[in-house]
Amino acid sequence: MNEARNFIVSSSPHIKDEGTISKAMRDVFIALIPVTLVAIYFFRLYAVFFIAVCLVTAILTELLFRNLMNRKARPGDWSALLTGLFVALLFPASTPWWQGVLATFLAVGVAKELVGGLGWNRFNPALFGRVALILLAPLFAFVYSWFEPLNVYFGPIDVMTQATPLAMMKMGLEMPPLGQLFLAFPGGAMSEVSPLAILIGAAYLLYKKHISWRIPVSILATVVVLTLLSGGNPLYHLVTGGLLLGSFFMATDWVTSPFTEKGKIIFGITIGVLIVIFRVGFSITEGVAYSILIMNFFVPYIERKTSRSHFGKIKAVPVPMAEQK
Repeated sequence: MNEARNFIVSSSPHIKDEGTISKAMRDVFIALIPVTLVAIYFFRLYAVFFIAVCLVTAILTELLFRNLMNRKARPGDWSALLTGLFVALLFPASTPWWQGVLATFLAVGVAKELVGGLGWNRFNPALFGRVALILLAPLFAFVYSWFEPLNVYFGPIDVMTQATPLAMMKMGLEMPPLGQLFLAFPGGAMSEVSPLAILIGAAYLLYKKHISWRIPVSILATVVVLTLLSGGNPLYHLVTGGLLLGSFFMATDWVTSPFTEKGKIIFGITIGVLIVIFRVGFSITEGVAYSILIMNFFVPYIERKTSRSHFGKIKAVPVPMAEQK
């Protein structure tokens, strides 16, 4: 893994050969196993059903778009399955199944395949699907009138009715103990249940050298400093909402994050600033998703400003594989 290879330092996308991609995607899938199992433990068949719906939709959407655009199918790269799993984990387990279908279709079909496929997407596909669904919320009343009779019911689950810790913090309610929030507190999206499970997966990705520490550390450090300055409790901000998943899994996406070391730090700090602005200044619970998507847009600019180019020319430079994703 410490072998040096020549890479072209240029604007995104930065992508390796198909074999390396498949292995890396598989490792990310493995890293998501802890948080997925925790979600299934708490939400049972609701979680299993919703995850299955998103996975199947992701595969079918990729096949549909690749067929329409006359592009070769890539079933072995795990990208569709990974996007589908990410989309599922970004939602509560009680979300109507058709919302999962729509969000996954937007993530795989629009955010990824429509712009050229794996490696060409400007925005993180799963976050794009989640935020696009929020923006389409006014249409839900109309759509729900069609699909309500088809919603599934596996019996009552009390944990689904709990307020999310982030919402409790915003409303000034008494918060659960930090230890409980860190281990597991069912409320909100499935990926928000257990920060510990997310960190276990993140540790695996860091060990396998699929992600750099620079982006997540820059995000988290910025959030801690700014929440302290604003009079908040940074520990509660760290273990609530989608901050940890966004920092370690979403912001570090290979295609939509900067290639350079300096660029990674700038990218992470800016995301952290935006998250605090959204959370503290505007009380927007989806601040992590918005922040990452906004900075995805500026990645090519960050790379141009932080890449070394001799005499104004793009040049191949040796980059250790440890820094590649």
